Amino acid sequence: MKGYLIYLISLNILAFSLFFPKTTKATTNPLSQPNNKYGIHIISENDLESAEKLVNSSNGSWGYVTFVIREDERDLARWTNVFQKLSELKLIPIVRLATTTQNLSWQKPNTSETKQWAKFLSQLPWPIQNRYIILFNEPNHAKEWGGDINPTEYAHIARIYWEELKKASFDFFVLPAGFDLSATNSKDTLSVESYWQQMFLADELIFTIFDGWNSHSYPNPNFCGNPKDTGRSSLTGYLWETNILENQYFLLPNTPLFITETGWGCDINPNVYQEAFETIWVQPNIVAVTPFILNYEHFPFNHFSWLKNNETTPTYTLVQSLAKIKGEPILSKSQQPLPQFISSDFPKLLLDYKTWLSPNVSL
Repeated sequence: MKGYLIYLISLNILAFSLFFPKTTKATTNPLSQPNNKYGIHIISENDLESAEKLVNSSNGSWGYVTFVIREDERDLARWTNVFQKLSELKLIPIVRLATTTQNLSWQKPNTSETKQWAKFLSQLPWPIQNRYIILFNEPNHAKEWGGDINPTEYAHIARIYWEELKKASFDFFVLPAGFDLSATNSKDTLSVESYWQQMFLADELIFTIFDGWNSHSYPNPNFCGNPKDTGRSSLTGYLWETNILENQYFLLPNTPLFITETGWGCDINPNVYQEAFETIWVQPNIVAVTPFILNYEHFPFNHFSWLKNNETTPTYTLVQSLAKIKGEPILSKSQQPLPQFISSDFPKLLLDYKTWLSPNVSL
């Protein structure tokens, strides 16, 4: 089996190099630099400052924010301003791509949109080198996939989006959709075991293409489980996921892990978040934990909100107080400081240049 795995992965790398020979840069492992794993999920750019005060508090910097961009929201001016604000606040964006809703369901992604997405995302002033992209949301729910459940189609579309993004830039760090780990087999949902198996049957290399794994590890049942619970429907659901994916579907060990949705939807002691951040979400390959959600005033997600009537909750205050580290991600080229010689050595360089132009100088 190991020999077969090596063969398949080698074949995948070879195919990639043949199709994209002009692409020379690879995504950077975010864990190769000091990393602040604290993050939060937001629904509006108006919440960026509240997010920064949360995830970059207590000596931290470069925490994470997860948010959605719909295909009908690709306003370059708007999102340029947002991304410039992210740089100022030292926040790392994790962008989930989305379509639009129709008949109470999210429409299926159209492969004809891939070039538009790649062009739009490439024009944004990303704060850091890695450009984190999530390919849609919980497709094992029919309401998230045009009223249908189609693992074969998701695998096909995910690969096409991945290819187009990688053609645009290797800096795109592509993550799969997070899955509902508690979903059962019904007319509206499919268990992740069945879903992954069908994805794999459609494309045996599909789980090797992603740069990291994206998990929705909620404390169930009813988003109100005990933080000490384990297994698929717990805060450690990501361990259950990656164990299956590594052993059956060729997900590489120690793949960078992003928990982009988690958290309680009931009244709980906020100390459970301290327990979670300090004793549960501690695996060395965890890059970011972005609980759902910072600010949501209305049903059905108001019970998850860390802000109430624009006031901080005990959960917000508790997590804000937890010790964090200063992240040191590799900045994007547009954010990197100019070389030191620009200010200090330029007169000398100019003089040297003029000296070489002198007619008295010969080789």
